[in-house]
Amino acid sequence: MRDHQTGSAVGAPLGAVLEHWAGEDPNRRDVAATLVALERGLVALSGRIARGALDGDMGEVLHAGEAGEGQKKLDVLADEFVISALRGGPVAAVASEEDDLPVLLDETAPLLVALDPLDGSSNIDTNLSVGTIFSVLPRRPGVHPGSVESFLQAGREQLAAGYAIYGPHTALLLTVGDGTMHFVLDPVSQGFRLVEARVEIANGASEFAINMSNYRHWDEPVRLYIDDCLSGRDGPRERDFNMRWHASLVAEAHRIIRRGGVYLYPADSRKGYGRGRLRLLYEAFPIAFLMEQAGGLATDGVEPIVELTPKSLHERVPLVFGSRDKVDTVARYHVGPSRLAERSPLFGRRGLFRP
Repeated sequence: MRDHQTGSAVGAPLGAVLEHWAGEDPNRRDVAATLVALERGLVALSGRIARGALDGDMGEVLHAGEAGEGQKKLDVLADEFVISALRGGPVAAVASEEDDLPVLLDETAPLLVALDPLDGSSNIDTNLSVGTIFSVLPRRPGVHPGSVESFLQAGREQLAAGYAIYGPHTALLLTVGDGTMHFVLDPVSQGFRLVEARVEIANGASEFAINMSNYRHWDEPVRLYIDDCLSGRDGPRERDFNMRWHASLVAEAHRIIRRGGVYLYPADSRKGYGRGRLRLLYEAFPIAFLMEQAGGLATDGVEPIVELTPKSLHERVPLVFGSRDKVDTVARYHVGPSRLAERSPLFGRRGLFRP
């Protein structure tokens, strides 16, 4: 079966899909070359993760990272694997969650890469899904590519974005700005192969993902939204909801892309969480780009994530993403009428918050 958009058959290698997309356009060819280089790092990392504890305790905490979380042995190895692979592409510099400052690779190259080498590393010891999140950005004219400033670009500037998820099989979700594609790692060829050329997020799914243990710390709009989900068919939403929480951004994103629903990691009142927990540049931006290209949406609760511009390399942001109808509903809880009106039975029946 050949897809009319990519020109590639299901089962086609990632490189062939990207070659067809790029054609003779030199800028696209640079993006394609970067993604092919990245593929080598993702494949190598997938193999290393699959070995588990055979090479020692990969969940061992080495020291605190920039964002304050414990940096584990596999975090560091993932960073090394991916950055080493990117040295083979037209990449000027890499901004990573694991490094305080950008890593300069080739100051003459045209592209930048922002990445979280190992998302969900708290799951290493329990053998749950982890992943790699990335985006490709253009080099900014007149700005040294190894500087922090070079990466402070709006989310709309992304040229490509994606994630790899290391689970029962290794999958790659990728966008180059023309829909979201789904690839699976072939253990025989040791390369990613196309399984879906255009993924669409379903609307109507009755699932939400949030860490309920933080309920007491949330602002009122988030609490009200979750309260109404929990009220199910007896509340203003008039349907029952299931809750999911994996403590892995890529695992949540992958489930939502496959099944629909909504993910929330809001800001809260805990120290250091007033601007959210997830990093704007190398977590929220790529996930938002993927979601939009799959027909979904991602916001900070109100504003589209891709319209934001980071002011610092490791800036945090509240993040809501998933099916467009669900994300829009969350936004209405933030900007809708008065809270008393929202809670009245009459208001619930009017259906403003029903999707």
